[in-house]
Amino acid sequence: MSIKKSILARVQVVYLVVSVIALIIFIQILTIQFVEGKKWREEIKRYSLQYRIKKATRGNIYSANHEMLATSIPLYKLSIDPTAADDVLYKKNVNILSKLLSDFFGDLSPKEYLLLINQARKEKKRYLILNTKLLSFLDKKKLETWPFFREGQYKSGVIFEKVEERTYPFKGLARRTVGFVNENGTGAGIEKSFEKQLAGIDGRALYQKISGSEWKPIQSSSRIEPINGYDVYTSLDINTQDIAEQELKNALLRHQANYGCVVIMEVKTGQIKAMVNLGKTKDQQYAEVYNYAIDDLGSDDPGSTFKTASMMALLEDTTLTLNDSIETGGGEWRYYDRVMRDDRVGGWGKLTIQQAFEFSSNVGISKLISRHFGRDHDKYINYLKKFGLDTPLESLQMEGMTRAYFKSTKDQTWSGVTLPWMSVGYESKISPVQLLTFYNAIANDGFQVQPYLVTKVMEANQLIESYQPIVSKKKICSEATLEKLKILLEGVVERGTARKIQTDRYKIAGKTGTSQKLDKRGRYTKKYKTSFVGYFPADQPRYTCIVVIDEPKVDGASGGEVCAPVFRAIADKLFKQDMGIQTEVIEREVPLYLTQIPSNQPGYAQDMINICQELGISVEAQNGQELVAAVPRRYLVELQEREIKPNIVPNVKGLTLRDALYLLENKGLKVSFTGSGRVKTQSLMPGSPLRAGEKIIIQLQ
Repeated sequence: MSIKKSILARVQVVYLVVSVIALIIFIQILTIQFVEGKKWREEIKRYSLQYRIKKATRGNIYSANHEMLATSIPLYKLSIDPTAADDVLYKKNVNILSKLLSDFFGDLSPKEYLLLINQARKEKKRYLILNTKLLSFLDKKKLETWPFFREGQYKSGVIFEKVEERTYPFKGLARRTVGFVNENGTGAGIEKSFEKQLAGIDGRALYQKISGSEWKPIQSSSRIEPINGYDVYTSLDINTQDIAEQELKNALLRHQANYGCVVIMEVKTGQIKAMVNLGKTKDQQYAEVYNYAIDDLGSDDPGSTFKTASMMALLEDTTLTLNDSIETGGGEWRYYDRVMRDDRVGGWGKLTIQQAFEFSSNVGISKLISRHFGRDHDKYINYLKKFGLDTPLESLQMEGMTRAYFKSTKDQTWSGVTLPWMSVGYESKISPVQLLTFYNAIANDGFQVQPYLVTKVMEANQLIESYQPIVSKKKICSEATLEKLKILLEGVVERGTARKIQTDRYKIAGKTGTSQKLDKRGRYTKKYKTSFVGYFPADQPRYTCIVVIDEPKVDGASGGEVCAPVFRAIADKLFKQDMGIQTEVIEREVPLYLTQIPSNQPGYAQDMINICQELGISVEAQNGQELVAAVPRRYLVELQEREIKPNIVPNVKGLTLRDALYLLENKGLKVSFTGSGRVKTQSLMPGSPLRAGEKIIIQLQ
């Protein structure tokens, strides 16, 4: 019995020990599984295979001229699996490879590269970065032809890992409009607004953790290839954008201003051809740092450019004519505890309504509005809404668009001085592009066209989505009001606050604006925001344009002094380069016989004589004639000489391409052409001063 008891006791002890061990193991399993599970799963990830995101190639952004505004450049990281090659292939090529790497990168000697690769092979490393410098696609193609590397990844172990870098070929040009997207998904401009279309769909690939933070790609049948993003085409014109940026930057430097913006819009289509935003940087330079054209910072009191809306409401609601008068007195008029002032010392006295607008009389406009809407403030506000001034510009397709703000009579801050001050551009907020849209409606015969920047989305040559102009079905005001407003806006340039930018070559219509800025306490200061908005040519509007410059400190502080000259400089250059604008002007200046076909097309005299003789037609010509026009008479063709003046751009309309090239290139001009046949239009105005080396575009038809 004692032996049995002894054995039983031992069995019980063993059972107890096994149970305790089992319990400990069970507890440890639970601890590993649930308490420390996250930790060990992370460890597994660190040292095992892992599917990692393979980024899709981001789509490109193009200008209206199909010039690339943003693109992703493929770059490659060069690495190798030193253990992949067999001994024969390795020993045959490793010395040559070391020499080629040293010559190409220039950072290590051939011996150092040889030691690096041999050591990695000896230690059985499966992944070695040969150089941290990223390779271009052309570099990659070159290295793929090297001995050893040309055997491919499976035999040599070479790995070209693709990475992409977003680049902007035109650097800072339209940078804020084109925009950006950060790694965390924040961004701005077209890049952010069209993120879904541009980004594509990421794929995935199998990678193996090697060491540190390095992952080696593994060839696998489970690889999912990414779907690349679509390309986005914009309405921006690079030449127009460049012109606007240079002129704005010159003005900002000249006036030592804080920031400025320029937006140029095509009247009929609503397409934005240029959007420039320049702000002062820490190093006192100007760069695209904020989109003042659409965002809150640019949406302040518009100033006198808003008087056009007030005048539109006045003309719509009354039977007043432009010749009716208003007394402005000595340039001051009191509304309760505040005084409205004109900027002319001593005031304007008695003015016609037209003069009050052209001279931008605060007293005159505010008195007219207060007199006719003083008993029904809501009526005035409703007119502003009818004119589309608060219409959300969703067509612009840009995130961050600010909506216009006009006080309501129900607003707690509405007071007895709100209406007169609002009538001259205060106590309101409207972005430059929103105000531009209003003026564009005037230029477009009363029909509002919503502005837009993106015209289409493409996948290679396949159209994915296109965007068309959104035009209102009704005019924003009556035809009679519209005609009066056009007279007023042209008068501002001909006789009013912008008369210094008047030109005989074409008509400009527009309005100057100068608004005092508020300080943090809500008090008006001696700092100003200046502007000019209008359209040209006024008789056949092609473009509307707004120029805004904030806080000019020297050489002027009004819209007429600061912004109107920028508008004129931009308009001059667009008129000069835009053949569509010039066509009517050229047609009026060139005699009719130069456009008739075929009898009186211009050409070189000897060629004309040869043709007439070949056809048996009598020809009358003078000795020494060079460029002539064939004028049919009753029984013969008379060759009339076309004078070619020195230092003047010649008129080549009607010439053949060969003759036009000969004449223009001999003048020192750089010629490019489109089409075929005879010259229909030329980008440089005939008779304008000649500058050697200047570019001229001729269109053939």
